Amino acid sequence: MPHIKQLFHTSADFVKVKNDTAPFSVGKSLRCLIEDQFSPRDNVLVTRNDFNVRVANSQESKNQVRALINQMYSWRGYRFETNIVGHHTHQTTLQAYRGEDTLGTLSLNIDSENGLLADQLYQREIDTLRKRGAALCELTCLAISKQFGSNELLASLFHLIHILGRSLHCATDAVIEINPRHSLYYQRLLGFRQIGEKIHCRRVNAPAVLLHIKTDFVEEQIAHHAGRRRISDRSLYPYFFSSLETKQLSQRILEMHHLHPAFLQKFN
Repeated sequence: MPHIKQLFHTSADFVKVKNDTAPFSVGKSLRCLIEDQFSPRDNVLVTRNDFNVRVANSQESKNQVRALINQMYSWRGYRFETNIVGHHTHQTTLQAYRGEDTLGTLSLNIDSENGLLADQLYQREIDTLRKRGAALCELTCLAISKQFGSNELLASLFHLIHILGRSLHCATDAVIEINPRHSLYYQRLLGFRQIGEKIHCRRVNAPAVLLHIKTDFVEEQIAHHAGRRRISDRSLYPYFFSSLETKQLSQRILEMHHLHPAFLQKFN
């Protein structure tokens, strides 16, 4: 499979391509400010007009997340190993929800002595990053409700995961395994670069490619485009949180000591 050239650096470089396939319907919704309705013990990070986002830390919320992933994967003919959610020692799972409905989820795995899920298929590529001194994190178990998916919901999950990975765990690089039919979508809208060739993934019984992005690049895009509250087909970054919201979120995450005790010493 030929290498796909990376197209990013400024918002003008994110161009919509007819053959790009989004993994779900992406609509448009209005943003609102973060509301401080919950205590850190509620695990809620963000409240919006039409959804909230929390850390799925309870068994009930993890089961709800697994149910959504299984539903969306089964709909596409994929297989899902339910023990992937919650199996990683340094894993954080986000749950976007409204009332009793789970609308979306995305998990973050931090590299450790146990490695990453992507090592199973792409250890050579990931070891290359490690040898360059990269502090790695992995995005995994992405699922968005077909009925309730939106640009804002997707951007909220990705931005929160970025804050967790970079600010809390000091990650310099992120990787994600993606079905090839969605690869260009993430390259165009977020600036990922493909570094791993197409391989059949037995975990989901579907093909995969490995994408990579540097968290410094994400920070640059956030600084230039986030919180502008404009409609954009070219990039998801305008749907990311503003600088003020990001500061509030970072502080809230640090207040949730019960969710990351192993890393608390970094901030003492």
